[in-house]
Amino acid sequence: MTRAVVLGGGLAGVLAATVLAGHADEVVLVEGDRYPSGPRPRRGLPQSHHSHVLVAGGARALDALLPGTVDALLADGAHLRDLPGDALIYSADGWFRRLHTGAHLISCTRGLLDQVVRRRALGGGDVEVWEDTRALGLTGDEVRVTGVSVSRQGSPPETVRADLVVDATGRRSQSPRWLAEIGAADIEEVSVATGLAYATRLYRAPVDLATTIPAMMLHPGTEKGRPARGATLFPVEDGRWIVTLTGTRGGEPPTDEQGYAAFARSLRHPIVADLMAEATPLGVVRPYRDTVNRRRFFERARLPAGFAVVGDAAVAVNPIHSHGMSVAALGALRLREELARHGIGPSLFAGLQAALAEEAERSWRMAVEQDTQRAGQQAGRRAGSRVEERAGDRVAEQAGDRVAEQAGRDGAPRREPNAFEREIRTRLAQAKLSSPRLAAEFFGVQTLISAGTATDRSEIARVLTGRPEPLLTDEEAIGQYPALAAWRRTRLTAATR
Repeated sequence: MTRAVVLGGGLAGVLAATVLAGHADEVVLVEGDRYPSGPRPRRGLPQSHHSHVLVAGGARALDALLPGTVDALLADGAHLRDLPGDALIYSADGWFRRLHTGAHLISCTRGLLDQVVRRRALGGGDVEVWEDTRALGLTGDEVRVTGVSVSRQGSPPETVRADLVVDATGRRSQSPRWLAEIGAADIEEVSVATGLAYATRLYRAPVDLATTIPAMMLHPGTEKGRPARGATLFPVEDGRWIVTLTGTRGGEPPTDEQGYAAFARSLRHPIVADLMAEATPLGVVRPYRDTVNRRRFFERARLPAGFAVVGDAAVAVNPIHSHGMSVAALGALRLREELARHGIGPSLFAGLQAALAEEAERSWRMAVEQDTQRAGQQAGRRAGSRVEERAGDRVAEQAGDRVAEQAGRDGAPRREPNAFEREIRTRLAQAKLSSPRLAAEFFGVQTLISAGTATDRSEIARVLTGRPEPLLTDEEAIGQYPALAAWRRTRLTAATR
């Protein structure tokens, strides 16, 4: 009789347990706290009160693992927004135009998403859930993990035998220490500081704008010598908005009422501040500071058989990038593939951690690239990987050149790339891919998945050259969203009376 034990009852742990239930005779999910009874923040999740979005690649993976979950989220009030078709985005280069690409995000509170997933994943009774249970360490030796030591509801420690132990305890994972205690090799770790802080607040939205508003992203500006500051506003369930203000060192958003509003008003455009002023605050402003990109290279160590690490416990990127939930779903999908191929046994353990790391690689590279550029740091870069990174840059550059060449053949005028084109090329470079596949695959851009054939290149050229220049004015950008534009006209008219 095979038993799998999953440590950590967050999204990564729940999805891993769901997958393991199809391959182990018994699955135990160990959760250090107690689950809330409704769609409320979970005490053990540090970012539970902050913005969470599920990008298209993660949404597809989640539906593959638990069919119908995305529809269930939308039925319970989550919002789907196309990118950039249903998103008002103000980049460092200017406003994005509405363009339906197939990329999208799903926005809701983290409490709702976790509740829907738990209900669908754990409702059948295939996974035994131990709440209020603390994981204390691993049992076994440097060759084989045989189980885990736990304390259930404050009781004395007990040992739980397992054929496979999966650590899904997140950023606070103690796995390196636990492995050292049983004689296993040290785990190499890299941290890349971001210098970024953010603060979040929920609002009751005006009825006429609650569900019609686009997702909003005011990217940080690039004024030299000044802290970068920005904001996001996403619609969530129950007629609410969730607003997150961001700033780098020296420009961290304050948490008092007046300071928070003033910070939003000081951004490059007042649209988010104006909307906040029309909405009703719900609760306090909640800060978050632990935005360091942190990676533990478990795949490079000689791990004992019977042990694996998933989610943020292995690769945790700056939460502002909104990758975490999608990477968790993609990792669970990869776990399912590896289990289907090998079952729970020696052939699984040999390459499992490397396979899981591969699923997180794109997220890690994109996040680190963006954050090191923002912070002007090179921390976390490895001399041994620079040749590989330069090669990845060449691939990205060549793919971008092919897009431009095809645009010329299709009769489009040759010109400097606009903001959206630069965004796609940036994604290419950040992904450091070894073949001409766009980083947009992670975000679900169906029309931009491959640059490998003439047909694909022609479609990419059509999308990228489908909108004329010059860049949009403020009025033109907001005017792309009729309900938002009508509200703003009414507000401006009232202000001039």
